[in-house]
Amino acid sequence: MTPPVPAIELRGISKSFGPVRANRDISLSVAPGTIHGIIGENGAGKSTLMSILYGFYRADAGEIFIGGTPADIPDSQAAIAAGIGMVFQHFKLVETFTVLENVVLGAEDGARLRPSLARARASLQALADEYELHVKPDALIQDIGVGMQQRVEILKALYREAGILILDEPTGVLTPAEADQLFRILDRLRNEGKTIILITHKLREIMEITDTVSVMRRGEMTATLPTAETDPAQLAELMVGRKVLLRVDKTPATPGKAALEAEGLSVIDGQGVERLRGIDLTLRAGEILGLAGVAGNGQSELLEVLGGMRDATGRLRVNGRDLALTGRAADGQARRAAGIAHVPEDRQREGLIMQFQAWENMIFGYHHDPALRRGPLMQNAAIARDAGVAMQEYDVRPPDARLAARNFSGGNQQKIVLAREMRRDPEILLVGQPTRGVDIGAIEFIHSQIVRLRDAGKAILLVSVELDEIMSLSDRIAVIFDGRIMGERLPGETDEGELGLLMAGIEGTPDKPAWQAVEDAQFAQAEAVEKSHG
Repeated sequence: MTPPVPAIELRGISKSFGPVRANRDISLSVAPGTIHGIIGENGAGKSTLMSILYGFYRADAGEIFIGGTPADIPDSQAAIAAGIGMVFQHFKLVETFTVLENVVLGAEDGARLRPSLARARASLQALADEYELHVKPDALIQDIGVGMQQRVEILKALYREAGILILDEPTGVLTPAEADQLFRILDRLRNEGKTIILITHKLREIMEITDTVSVMRRGEMTATLPTAETDPAQLAELMVGRKVLLRVDKTPATPGKAALEAEGLSVIDGQGVERLRGIDLTLRAGEILGLAGVAGNGQSELLEVLGGMRDATGRLRVNGRDLALTGRAADGQARRAAGIAHVPEDRQREGLIMQFQAWENMIFGYHHDPALRRGPLMQNAAIARDAGVAMQEYDVRPPDARLAARNFSGGNQQKIVLAREMRRDPEILLVGQPTRGVDIGAIEFIHSQIVRLRDAGKAILLVSVELDEIMSLSDRIAVIFDGRIMGERLPGETDEGELGLLMAGIEGTPDKPAWQAVEDAQFAQAEAVEKSHG
C-alpha cells in the first residue's frame, strides 16, 4: 500500500544567526491527520524550525513541501494561504476587542466591517459546534480566562481554513481540566483530518496525545519515533544525551517551627483592583510549601509582598518578629536582613541586569555586605573569583564570571540567580517559577538544590504554574485563585484533578467531568462580567 503524501515535509533546512547555527540540515515528514510532537532542550532549534514553517524566518538552505507541493513561505500571510495556522505560547489577541473581532481581525471580507462580522458570527458558531470550541462571541478578551483565550486562537486558525495547526507549549497556562479539554479538542481535530504539530517540554503530554514524536538537540534532528514505541526515559535521554532522573529524589520532610506567618495580606493595584484578598499562610522550617495556581491569580503579588517589592496591608511575621509591609522598612534590603531570599518569577526583568557580567549579577541585593567591601570600595577581584566558584558549584555553563548575563542560555541565567540567593544560606527562600523555560537536564539540577536547602532546615515557598513540579517537590500544597487561598492539601492525599478544580475556583467534587465543570464556571464568570459592564 502506497503511504499517503506527507502533509508537511522539510528537506535539509538550515538556519544561522551570525555564528550560531540554530538549525542544521533538518529533514522532517509529518503524516496527514496525525499529531506530531517535537521536543528538545532550550536552544535545540524547535522554535526556529517552526518559525521557518510559519514564515517568520527564511531558511538559509532547504525546501518546504505542503501536501507534496513545493511551498515558498516568505511570511505568515503566505503560511496562512498555504493552510498553516499557529497558536503561540503567548497569545496574539487584542484584549480590548471581542472574541468575534479577534477572529475576524486580518481576515475581513472588505472595507465594511459589519457584513464581515455578521458572516464571521455564523462561521464561528458552526466551527464552535463542530469542534467543541464553545466561546462567547461578544465577550471581551480581557474578561475571559486563558483557557477560553486559547480556544479563540484555535478558532482564528480554523476560520482561516487551516488544515495544519502548530501549537507552541499550549498547556503552559492551563489547569489540568483545561488541558484535558484541549486534548479532547485536538483529538477531534485529528479525527476530522487536521494535521497538528505540538511543541511541548512535557513528556507526559507527548505520550498521551501524539502519534509520532521528533527529538531535537543542538539544532539537529536526533530521532523520530512512533510514540507507542518509546517512553519518557528514552525521550529524555535523546534530548540531553544522558540518562535523566524524571522524578524528584527526596525523603519525607520534618517540618519545624513556623518561619513565616502571613495574616490577612491584601493588595490593591494602581487600577483599584484587589489582587490579594486576605491571604493567610504559614510556612515552616524544613518544608517546601507549593503554591499552585493559574498565572494571574495573585501569586506574583504575594511573592512581591513577601520579597519586599510591593506594599500591602495585613500582618507578616518572620520567626515570630513582625515585619513592615509598607515603606523603606519593607523593601528588599530589609527582607534580606530578616533572612529572606527571593528568586523572582521573571529572571530577565527582575532577577538580572542582562548587559552586566555574571559576577556583578551574583551580588545584586547583597552589595552592601561589609564582607564584600574594603572601606568604601568593593573587592571586585575577590567577588569575581567567588562568583567563579559559585558557577562551578551550580553547574553554570560556561563557568565564565566575566561573561554578560545576556550571553547565557535561559537555564544558565536561572542558575546564576539561584546561586546568588541560595549560597547565602537564607532562613526562608521564595522561589518563583524555578524551571520556567529551563530544559530537562537543568530542571533535575534545580530541583535537587531546592531539596538540599529544605533538608538543611530552611523554609521554602515554591510558586509554579507547573502542576507536575508542585506535586513532586512540595511537602504541602496551597492553591490560590482570584487572590484567595482556596485550600491546602498534602501531595499524597490529593491528585491533579482535585487541585485543578481548586485552581479554577471550584470547591468540592462536581457532578460532571472536571473539564465541563471548569468550562461552566468560565462561562458563568464571563456572563457576570458582561452584566457588570451593563
